[in-house]
Amino acid sequence: MKEILKNLNKAFENKIRLGIMSALIVNDYLDFNTLKSLLDVTDGNLASHLKSLEKSGYIKFSKEFIGRKPNTKYSVCEEGKIAFSKHIKAIEQLLS
Repeated sequence: MKEILKNLNKAFENKIRLGIMSALIVNDYLDFNTLKSLLDVTDGNLASHLKSLEKSGYIKFSKEFIGRKPNTKYSVCEEGKIAFSKHIKAIEQLLS
């Protein structure tokens, strides 16, 4: 049991960060507004959770302009894929 619990990652304990990672893991990238709509959160709330995941090295972002409007896209880094996979496997082991 201790071995399983040590594979749970604190970065993904929050439901918003779990939702961000779940959405990004199955998409090449998602922009800020799509994530905001999908997760039904405020700008500030989403921004703080994205920043947390970015600081952990689990996600990255790129900025571009669509017409004259800025657009920020987020995607999962390789380290994020590995960490999230370990976290999900640990949850699955706890449930089985």
